[in-house]
Amino acid sequence: MFEDTRDFIEALRSTGDLVEVDNEVSWDLELGAIARLACERDGPAVWFKRIADYPKDVTVFVNPVATWRRIALAFGLKPTSSVKEIYQAYEKREGKLIPPVEVKDGPCKEVVVEGSQIDLFQFPSPMLHEGDGGRYLGTWDLVVSREPTTNWVNWGTYRFMVYDSLHLTGFPRPTSHLGKVFQEHYIPKGRPMPIALVIGADPLSHLAAGATYRIGGDETSLAGGLRGKPVELVRCQTSDLFVPARAEIVIEGEVLPDRVGLEGPYGEYPGYRTGEMGNGILTRVTAVTHRRNPILTVDATGYKDNSSTSTSLSGALAIKRRLERHGVPVVDVYVPPEGAIHTAVISVQYGGREMGRKTLEVLTSRRALLSKIFMVDTDIDLYDMGKVIHAFSTKCHPAHGIHTIHYEGRGNTLTPCYSQGERALQKGATVLFDCTWPGEWSREWEVPVKATFDSIFSESLRQKILKDWKSYGFKS
Repeated sequence: MFEDTRDFIEALRSTGDLVEVDNEVSWDLELGAIARLACERDGPAVWFKRIADYPKDVTVFVNPVATWRRIALAFGLKPTSSVKEIYQAYEKREGKLIPPVEVKDGPCKEVVVEGSQIDLFQFPSPMLHEGDGGRYLGTWDLVVSREPTTNWVNWGTYRFMVYDSLHLTGFPRPTSHLGKVFQEHYIPKGRPMPIALVIGADPLSHLAAGATYRIGGDETSLAGGLRGKPVELVRCQTSDLFVPARAEIVIEGEVLPDRVGLEGPYGEYPGYRTGEMGNGILTRVTAVTHRRNPILTVDATGYKDNSSTSTSLSGALAIKRRLERHGVPVVDVYVPPEGAIHTAVISVQYGGREMGRKTLEVLTSRRALLSKIFMVDTDIDLYDMGKVIHAFSTKCHPAHGIHTIHYEGRGNTLTPCYSQGERALQKGATVLFDCTWPGEWSREWEVPVKATFDSIFSESLRQKILKDWKSYGFKS
């Protein structure tokens, strides 16, 4: 298992899943444009070795886990593993939490900067997209915070823009764990909220931080479970928070309860730049620690970025567990990367109108990140979107197979199709397409027979065809 970003880079190099760019590249849009195109072409991760205006000992590593090959490698699987095998590995390890261990020191403290020496511009934070509100230091990050009454520690992935040499400004959504804790426990008391922005931890710690996890859940132990061994944590310089000891960069700070800083707009994970510049949480930096020759990790957000794969894993499992708790006969859930975490495919033992409505209600009761849901029968390979679209086209009744629920106060503010007014009110809707056969239909007389190789031919004939396939002249 990889201890840090550097171990993971070596693994990607050995499998051909890394491009190392030795040409000097500008942090101002050029880096972002190269990385964005690599994502959209399902290309390798990119390690930029020379950044204009910066010394050679500071480099940028972009899109660490933006493909299923790289996710598989992060789990120690073969890069050719199927999406289903990756999902199964995640689900198996997610249930075996391993608590972290505290250590006295770590590589993340090889260089310590405090007080008047702090300068956030020492790192080549990129201007990733045309029209962004500024340079973003926090994209592929792990943000540590604590709820003061129970001491629950949260790891999350939140964007943070460089405001000036001493301040960051960020956008945790109000429904996020960090956003809720800050609004409920720190603002009312006028107290600053300590946080630590961790950049370049091991890949599975980042997956844990971005996981769709319950309030009160322990992402540090989740990371240990995914890794199969504990995460080593070291205490911060200026707070009692703990951070991964082998991280590349740690920005310690406190979110100010009585100030805001303009932040955004930003080209986000749905593949669009939505919104205008607005008030973000202003964070005063209290210390910066980093490894020698630090590597800044970056998610070039947009269509098919890191979140499309990493959140797909945790999001699908969270949906499955939630439906199970509420009695929905769910079998599997898939969140396809192309759907920008707005779409899920849910396989059920039996569907129908009532099950569709119940599924919608369960998945939109607290916060509604999904806007489109496909509910399919178990004979559909939900990891094959071609087959899902076929089921949608042939099994979803256009009059009574489509169910919609509307809500306010819990909508996803990053959903591009919502108006500015809807985003402000967190107002939205979720639609479910029932692509299952009605439960009251006779399977013998009313359900049509599927005209596919695995459905309309006998088992003996299928086996003969498969056995002789290459002898017919087919290569694969």
